[in-house]
Amino acid sequence: MTDIILGLQGEIPVNHTKGVPYVAKNKVAACAKHFVGDGGTHNGINENNTIIDEHGLLGIHMPPYYDSIIKGVATVMVSYSSVNGEKMHANHDLVTGYLKSKLHFRGFVISDWLGIDRITSPAGANYTYSVQAGVNAGIDMVMVPFNYTEFIEDATSLVNKRIISMSRIDDAVSRILRVKFTMGLFENPLADLSFADQLGKKEHRELAREAVRKSLVLLKNGNTPNQQFLPLPKKASKILVAGSHASNLGYQCGGWSIQWMGGSGDITA
Repeated sequence: MTDIILGLQGEIPVNHTKGVPYVAKNKVAACAKHFVGDGGTHNGINENNTIIDEHGLLGIHMPPYYDSIIKGVATVMVSYSSVNGEKMHANHDLVTGYLKSKLHFRGFVISDWLGIDRITSPAGANYTYSVQAGVNAGIDMVMVPFNYTEFIEDATSLVNKRIISMSRIDDAVSRILRVKFTMGLFENPLADLSFADQLGKKEHRELAREAVRKSLVLLKNGNTPNQQFLPLPKKASKILVAGSHASNLGYQCGGWSIQWMGGSGDITA
């Protein structure tokens, strides 16, 4: 993961202050996610609860974030999931207490898509509380894709009522500005389009196909080592491929294919 960060943000200079984001010229800010324990949820269920003691959490799930911060990662995204029953988007101890204070992360913390809404069950049941809990937990930038006016109104009201302190707002703004200054966005606010003609090049597509081939994982190959299913026999008379995904490129590609949730049919054509 840290190699990916260096690839996106560039090689961090010698003696650069640990925890402070570093993004070289013509590079992009990286994001380490989803903080923390996202891969250890009960029964592997998405957005579920990670049940674990402190030793396990720090020994298994935290090291990638520690390494990422050392490499100057600019942003960290919070997980939809919970740790021991507490939603990560509302977990002050881990977001502010550990990530920011213990690990000295100086970049900014971002919520996931509609992440603060999921603090309550059902989602959005008490949006004002969700804003309060999320921001006070230490989330600096909140991903609000739709009803941003309600978020602004609630956040402003909570600040005016001193439920969210100005020091918390100052911390969030300072972190976001720090990353923007690091990236040079105030000097060069527009994207560099000089490489636009590189998109979709043949060699890039070939590299993507190679990455897919090498990242596939076969969970089980037959009943026993002597009765393997793959590779398929070259002289097999018939092969049955069934189900809704059998002849549907969109379903086979899954999410993040052209669109966030993917789609049905020849969506990549």
